[in-house]
Amino acid sequence: MSARRQEAESRGRRAEDLAALWLFLKGYRILGRREKTGSGELDIVARKGNVLAIVEVKARTTVESGLQAVSWHQQQRIVRGTSSFIGRRRDLANLAIRYDLMIVRPWRLPRHERQFFSADGPRAMDFN
Repeated sequence: MSARRQEAESRGRRAEDLAALWLFLKGYRILGRREKTGSGELDIVARKGNVLAIVEVKARTTVESGLQAVSWHQQQRIVRGTSSFIGRRRDLANLAIRYDLMIVRPWRLPRHERQFFSADGPRAMDFN
């Protein structure tokens, strides 16, 4: 692995550590980190009340670049991975699933975007 790739991997792990701590401090129970599934990896799986939050973590320098970092194809991979994860954890099957994004920027508190996307596809624009 190249030095550049190793640094990116290290930066991603630090961002995930900070995101998990932030969620914990907000009252979430962390159920899994870097959960491997047949379709990829789920960064953080957390629960708060009756909600199962699947949290994608992005280490970026700006909020805007973090918001743009999760493609539709990546969203579909996360949704498939969630189905696989829940298939292994039947105790979670009755919880509401929410797909969140956590943006971790240097020297800033993490930004938690709740319900960043849904399993049905890209967020609809509300013109009302």
